[in-house]
Amino acid sequence: MTADRRRAMIVQTALPLLTRRGTTLTTAEVARAAGIGEATVFRAFADKQALLDACVAEVLRPDPLLDRLTRIDRCQPLTDRLAEAATAVHTHLARLGAVLGALHAAGRARPDPPPARAAATAVRSAVAALFTPDADRLRLPPDQLADLFLGLLSPPGPLATTTPSTTELVDLFLHGVLTRVR
Repeated sequence: MTADRRRAMIVQTALPLLTRRGTTLTTAEVARAAGIGEATVFRAFADKQALLDACVAEVLRPDPLLDRLTRIDRCQPLTDRLAEAATAVHTHLARLGAVLGALHAAGRARPDPPPARAAATAVRSAVAALFTPDADRLRLPPDQLADLFLGLLSPPGPLATTTPSTTELVDLFLHGVLTRVR
């Protein structure tokens, strides 16, 4: 296994442990879960902080989300495409929130986020592409709809008392709140 693949495998193993145990996880636990010796962890990472930093960098990467979004079948009905996209975005945000929340709960300083404009633009473009097959039926351009849809998928604020399901969000987005127009 190459050094980069070993590092990636260790990070993937550490992420669920980090979300469950927070920063109290030990490198020995990570090694045990990965089926490797602890010395291998320290050959890949200088120390536990370097491993935690790598975990943060991993959850901030938009690549897994972009991959899921671009694999959505454009031949499906728009409702199904958007439901898949909503699930992918929610999964990405939940993973990000769990890792950053675990670090915050342990009193770790919030990491400096990487430049987000390129990632946000790529996600927006991937979501806009989901609207494109139906462009002739849409009231707004796909890129504008992507912005609105992604805004709707943002985590609920402190005033929300419930979290709507993916189906409810997609239905609201596509059909609005009125049962009939006067």
